[in-house]
Amino acid sequence: MDSKRFYIFLSLSIIALAMAFLPLATLLRSAAPREYYSHIILIPFVSLFFFYLKKKEIFLHQEYGKKYGFLLLAIGLGFYLLGINQRGDLTLNDYTTLMSFSSLVFWTGGFILCYGLRAFRLALFPLLFFLFIVPIPEFLMNGFIYFLQVGSAEFTHFLFMLTGIPFAREGFLFHLPGMSIEVAKQCSGIRSSLALIITSLIAGEIFLKTRWKRWVLVLCVIPITIFKNGLRITILSLLGTYVDQRILGSELHRSGGIPFFALALLFMAPILIGLMKTEKKRVK
Repeated sequence: MDSKRFYIFLSLSIIALAMAFLPLATLLRSAAPREYYSHIILIPFVSLFFFYLKKKEIFLHQEYGKKYGFLLLAIGLGFYLLGINQRGDLTLNDYTTLMSFSSLVFWTGGFILCYGLRAFRLALFPLLFFLFIVPIPEFLMNGFIYFLQVGSAEFTHFLFMLTGIPFAREGFLFHLPGMSIEVAKQCSGIRSSLALIITSLIAGEIFLKTRWKRWVLVLCVIPITIFKNGLRITILSLLGTYVDQRILGSELHRSGGIPFFALALLFMAPILIGLMKTEKKRVK
């Protein structure tokens, strides 16, 4: 690898890191948004792992991509200055979104500048995977959460009817014998859905060659998340109604998402295997 290119890219990488480090560190230390972004710390390691796997292919033919490289460097710097200027008008989450996105654009520009568009295309997955360090803007996050709430509430409604448990419903609120439960934002499964999306992207990159099949795997996360949420709410509701209401305030309720996340992975496994088999048949 050309040492001159490497040191230029290293210098630009340090600048990009400095652009995003403080906002991200502040966000991850804060109580409110932190619960949605526990994955951020792991993202660079995963991306660098995929860089390592394809390093010979990525860096085989090196060239300077000055046109698009300088353009993205300028755009990244522009977003950074915009973030500095608008800091007082933005929430911590959205300020961090803008600053980390500007850092990523700047860093991508540095990569293209030093190694060219061909290397960028070959490194597209690990580069784009870094997008997961960018916090989701609040208006999008609220929209995703609401969508999952609606889906989870509807599936819970269906399961309640299936089990025969008597209930009355008001929006996200279900009135059961002796108690009421709400499909709150915390019940949306947004954290587990983000984890499942990340997992499906990694699995698709490793095991699938066809782009549309990778997207099928990722899109399957949505119905699986809704199914998992509805099943969890129904089981806890049945236990609270017919066994002990204290279960709804117990550790099983607060920290019982791990077994259901494992269940979601089990549902995704046959989908992945099925997609892999179709690729093998096509090769034959």
